[in-house]
Amino acid sequence: MCRTALHNFLRDLPKCEHHVHLEGCLTPELVFDLAKRNGVQLPDPAQQPEFQSPATLHQHYEQFQSLDHFLSYYFLSMSVLQHRADFEDLAWSYFCQAYEDGVRHAEVFFDPQEHMHRGVAYETVLDGFGQGCRRAERELGMSTKLILCYVRHLPLDDAMQLFVLGLKRGDFETTPDGPAKIAGIGCSSSEIGPPKDLFREIYVMARDKGIARTAHAGEEGDPSYISAALDAYHVQRIDHGTSLADDAMLMERVAREEILLTVCPATNIKLRYMDRIDQLPIREFMNAGIRFSINSDDPAYFGGFILHNYCAVQEAFDLSAKEWIEIAKNSVQGSWVGDERKAELLRMVDEHGLRFSEA
Repeated sequence: MCRTALHNFLRDLPKCEHHVHLEGCLTPELVFDLAKRNGVQLPDPAQQPEFQSPATLHQHYEQFQSLDHFLSYYFLSMSVLQHRADFEDLAWSYFCQAYEDGVRHAEVFFDPQEHMHRGVAYETVLDGFGQGCRRAERELGMSTKLILCYVRHLPLDDAMQLFVLGLKRGDFETTPDGPAKIAGIGCSSSEIGPPKDLFREIYVMARDKGIARTAHAGEEGDPSYISAALDAYHVQRIDHGTSLADDAMLMERVAREEILLTVCPATNIKLRYMDRIDQLPIREFMNAGIRFSINSDDPAYFGGFILHNYCAVQEAFDLSAKEWIEIAKNSVQGSWVGDERKAELLRMVDEHGLRFSEA
């Protein structure tokens, strides 16, 4: 956590999180607990010593060499998620930590394809995560949204079948303040390799039905991946998007179209896309009028939840309270909620800024 004068201000600043994978919140402690509860055999510590204990697994997570290295553990750990209660417990553990870190609105990714491929029913996943969302709304007063995230390394037919299934079941919201079903779609996994417009048909159908859209782009890949997401997928947000700073004309377009970037600072360091947080184009984005939010991505694997990421950015860039208020307000404006909830969140941010200025 940062040791700057703004630490308490950042801790209490009302936050929106737009880029966090619920499966990426599966801490080593929860992995071991659920494995025991469900009788799931984790890898033999004699062969993989990192599975001796939650502590050794935490230590191993400090040594990721690449996105694929991280994903191998990300998908392996999912094996402990078997029943609806497991998914609810996972979601609830995230929401509790996020609330403690100041999050008041959370839009969270989930990856049903991965669970379906290992024999867990789609309904089990959605119902469990949905229960976690409703509990957060009921007990913590948070607003929540689910984002169905397609993965690029599985067959396209799988993704299309899943999209059609969700449509038939009525799982996608039709209003910004609808129930805790699915607010939008996204796509993730390895960026380089699959076609840049792999999910074009799904995204066009989603756009035509008024379903919100985002996509991971510009993390591994160059700015052309961001352009492809804008042109082929008609996205309203870009997840990561750090390579945008390498294309001045594209930066102008993103600013003009008010596309929100969901930046994940710790991820870029842990996966070795850069060496230091101060290499993130935070100042470039702010100077260009680009909206962005700060997010935790896969916090169980990358060393910290959202406050950790806020603190890392503050230590690297020494932003002012006024600049953080602007970031928080842009986060609210980029959220997939109705005008009434946006007004509530903006009021929370303003009130926090006023309390700080009077302290």
